[in-house]
Amino acid sequence: MSAPIDFYFDFASPYGYLASEQIDTLAAQYGRTVMWHAIVLDAQFQPQGGMKIPAALMRTEYVRRDIERSAAFFGIPYKEPSPQAAHTEHAARAFQWLNDRHPEQARAFAHAVFRAYFVEGRNIAESGVLLEIAEALRLDREDIAGALSDAATKARLKAEIDLAEARGVFGSPFFIV
Repeated sequence: MSAPIDFYFDFASPYGYLASEQIDTLAAQYGRTVMWHAIVLDAQFQPQGGMKIPAALMRTEYVRRDIERSAAFFGIPYKEPSPQAAHTEHAARAFQWLNDRHPEQARAFAHAVFRAYFVEGRNIAESGVLLEIAEALRLDREDIAGALSDAATKARLKAEIDLAEARGVFGSPFFIV
């Protein structure tokens, strides 16, 4: 089997959402697996003067229409999220914590978080929403709650973001094949 595909995503990225719905199936068609990596673009670009890619680019009328058309083309449910440009640090921390322990559960969590934001219009920046998602997936609420504020999990996410930057990752989605 070939080397895995690295899939980098930010939970606030509508293009990341569309990719998340397709990447595993597409990879499997070519005998590949996928390594999922949650990043936080706001955190990644903070050293460069606070460039806010989702806020600056993802709100344009063109992107809004493009996402809607692309979702329809691929048959993926999509609804313009409100609130816009959610902070995704907690979602990324929970994903990272799960991914280090149970990658399949982490993927299920990622799908549920993306759908909560881009289909149901829920505010994924709220810890309570993330904990409800975890409970719905039968994940331990206390474990996930601990991961949201745990210093080791924060450091692990920062290391993941630093590694992504070192590998040249600059957006969501981003693939290394």
